[in-house]
Amino acid sequence: VSIGPDMTAGELHDRLMGIGADLMGRALAALERGALGFTPQPADGVTYAAKIDKGETRIDWRRPAGEVHDHIRGLSPFPGAWFELDGARVKVLRSTRGEGAGAPGTVLDDRLTIACGEGAVRLVEVQKAGGKAMPAEEFLRGHALKAGDGVE
Repeated sequence: VSIGPDMTAGELHDRLMGIGADLMGRALAALERGALGFTPQPADGVTYAAKIDKGETRIDWRRPAGEVHDHIRGLSPFPGAWFELDGARVKVLRSTRGEGAGAPGTVLDDRLTIACGEGAVRLVEVQKAGGKAMPAEEFLRGHALKAGDGVE
């Protein structure tokens, strides 16, 4: 499956779910015919993926933009990457690579582009704690964020 540059984990999940359901149907049909082959997984290279800790979900704006963007994509929609604004959590559901540079965590423009350690990320869809998901433009109508402001 091709993973696009802005595809989220949730979108990938949904795409694989359809493919997996089709493959499961084919496997059951092959089992019924006695034509199902089994291949054991090699032990070499097997690693354990630990459960994602809540402490890992906070966005670290000091990281390079590519890493921040991938962090957001990999945690969307659940558990979700987040930052703080005025002491409240804001979950980022969708982002894209942005233009510009500045101190990490600094708002760079009126489109919710945030400076990272290297480069910038533009937030596309966000969700306030207890609120509904919304496009960044809608979020900005209710928050007076301007270039030069900071997020944590």
